[in-house]
Amino acid sequence: MSGWKKPRRFERNLVVIGGGAAGLVTAYIAAAVKAKVTLIEKHKMGGDCLNTGCVPSKALIRSAKLLSQMARSRELGIREARAEFDFSEVMERVQRTVRAIEPHDSIARYTGLGVEVIEGAAKIVSPWEVEVVRHDGATQRLTTRSIIIAAGGRPFVPPIPGLDEVGYLTSDTVWGLRELPRRLLVLGGGAIGSELAQAFARLKAQVTLVQQAPRILNREDPDVSELVTQRFRAEGIEVLVEHKAKKFLIENGEKILLAEHGGVEVKIPFDAMLIAAGRAANLKGYGLEELGVTTSRTIDTNAFLQTNYPNIYAVGDVAGPFQFTHTAAHQAWYAAVNALFDPFKKFKADYSVIPWATFIDPEVARVGLNEQEAKAQGIAYELSRYDLDELDRAIVDSEAHGFVKVLTVPGKDKILGVTLVGEHAGDLIAEYVLAMKHGIGLNKILGTIHIYPTLAEANKYAAGVWKKAHVPQKLLRWVARFHAWRRG
Repeated sequence: MSGWKKPRRFERNLVVIGGGAAGLVTAYIAAAVKAKVTLIEKHKMGGDCLNTGCVPSKALIRSAKLLSQMARSRELGIREARAEFDFSEVMERVQRTVRAIEPHDSIARYTGLGVEVIEGAAKIVSPWEVEVVRHDGATQRLTTRSIIIAAGGRPFVPPIPGLDEVGYLTSDTVWGLRELPRRLLVLGGGAIGSELAQAFARLKAQVTLVQQAPRILNREDPDVSELVTQRFRAEGIEVLVEHKAKKFLIENGEKILLAEHGGVEVKIPFDAMLIAAGRAANLKGYGLEELGVTTSRTIDTNAFLQTNYPNIYAVGDVAGPFQFTHTAAHQAWYAAVNALFDPFKKFKADYSVIPWATFIDPEVARVGLNEQEAKAQGIAYELSRYDLDELDRAIVDSEAHGFVKVLTVPGKDKILGVTLVGEHAGDLIAEYVLAMKHGIGLNKILGTIHIYPTLAEANKYAAGVWKKAHVPQKLLRWVARFHAWRRG
């Protein structure tokens, strides 16, 4: 902190830069404990999640799923089900959904909660001062004991030759579409690319999904990737793995991607392209370089979410290591409490139980370790797997696909991680998240009544698979002799 003049008194306890998930939760917590807090947002309240991420994508996925269910009507004994739709109306419904949720993240709501909200561009000018250029052009300098940076991220656009000439969409800009592309190229087979590829395919676009890695969803286990790939191909999505994008060009008015596959050049024509190659932290434009805040791909923070300036914290996408709305909110609690109560009390951020889901069909949800991570880290485990094609409710719903995989400590019922693939996996994983957070083992899950017939029974049956593998054989032999004795 040397070289900076510290104010004798502060106008605020906390200034939060960014009104996305992390910033909103941070500001709410500060106001709840009666701190004077100012939240600065230069674009839209709610950040990426509300405006261009979680909310609009799930709204689009819901509309697309209805079309998929109607196409499968014969499975449910209905001879024919048809839908007439206009793509522009589907996209307008997406925006209506965003507007319906906007009040939850609005300036009015947070002002009512006790947060001062300023619309404008923030710049950190000293460890205790933030300058704001308001939307009306006025400039204001705020003094504060602590600063929390929640500046979010943006879609990463790889530097591929010809990209600007052919044009592209990202998860930020795709929501402006009102005409369905006939041929959509999706570059990237992670969560965002997979979700949007399936949604657009169900809306009747011809979708080609190009992935440089050997498989899509490569953070998940290979059997997960294989099941999803098979489903995508069955729905008409062309999945091209181990294809490296080399160059874009226009030939005779047609947009073309030149990709390399096995040393051979491949031409892939398209009408519109969505780049889903990951996200990058927003690190420029608000004073980090001038102040000397240490950054790499994200802002560098310690276990308490402090930067190299102990009163400046970072949370959410700008800090990593996870890029989920729920982990941003999770970090926000730690950062807010630490910023307001250090040195009297502070807490290390706990990442021991982090769940996530990819909202494709079938959904993929996970918490803790999967098999490939356990092997890479040299962690011994036992595997219990229950396939959903045996589950009564899944059969009734014609959704009998997917599985539950539970990794446990060898010889014990302590859960190391769970992967769940199937209908409503993102909801079903919650039982295992609770179990891992509070040290509940598979024996207690097995001993818990689950309503019949529900998909949630799969969690109990997975625990039953573990129990069957750990039957006390010596005791059973003794019990067999006991029953024989009682028969006389």
